[in-house]
Amino acid sequence: MDMGLEGKIACVAGASRGLGRAVAAGLAAEGCRLSICARSQEDLARAGSEIAREFGVEVIYRDLDLARPGAAEAFLEHTLDHYGGVDILVTNAGGPPAGRFQDFSEEDWRRAVELTLLPAQAMARRALPAMIQGGGGVIINMTSISVKQPVPGLILSNSIRAAVTGWAKTLADEVGPQGIRVNNVCTGWMHTERVESLLEHRAQDQGITRDQALAQIQEAIPLGRLGQPQEYADLVVFLASERASYITGVSYLIDGGMYRGLM
Repeated sequence: MDMGLEGKIACVAGASRGLGRAVAAGLAAEGCRLSICARSQEDLARAGSEIAREFGVEVIYRDLDLARPGAAEAFLEHTLDHYGGVDILVTNAGGPPAGRFQDFSEEDWRRAVELTLLPAQAMARRALPAMIQGGGGVIINMTSISVKQPVPGLILSNSIRAAVTGWAKTLADEVGPQGIRVNNVCTGWMHTERVESLLEHRAQDQGITRDQALAQIQEAIPLGRLGQPQEYADLVVFLASERASYITGVSYLIDGGMYRGLM
């Protein structure tokens, strides 16, 4: 199937590893030119060079911390200065730490907002004029099943990711007339380094082993396993493509059937 992505300019945040890197590679496989960012210069440079070599596409990168004021805008400026536009923006800044309500201070909540909500808005704010000038575009926010079904022990993520969803749904209404689509992809339990960290936290919290914590989670997933980053990337690539040209304002779950609601 021709996804209609050849030559498109795709901006992917948090792309040095995990789901972000898988998404960047998936878009590169379809012929997109990439701009990627992450905090670790070493990991980012390695990811960029490997993706460029494997798929034969241009990849530029900028190491920065999206939680810092001005960093998200700087990432988009770097992209626009080099490519002159942007067709696809994938927002991704990782998740806040695990814990319960009484574990966190007001400052912890502020940092969670600065990590998860504000960078997505800042990147979109800078990308939108270029997308409008170019006749359209796609914004995809990498988020979590927690916006549909809160995950125990992730009160910061459950709260702030829900705010991202409300913002994205409203934005989709506002920019649809300009040919810009806005969607969210809500991950369940994927086999990434972050999930390994969450498994260790859950095991410590419950006084069980990491493998026992994993077994608990997999028991709640109808498909009986963790998802793979490539499976997540496939959905993001589809939503970014021309094959999804009539889809906007939607939060797509990719969770192996874990979510039990009807809507």
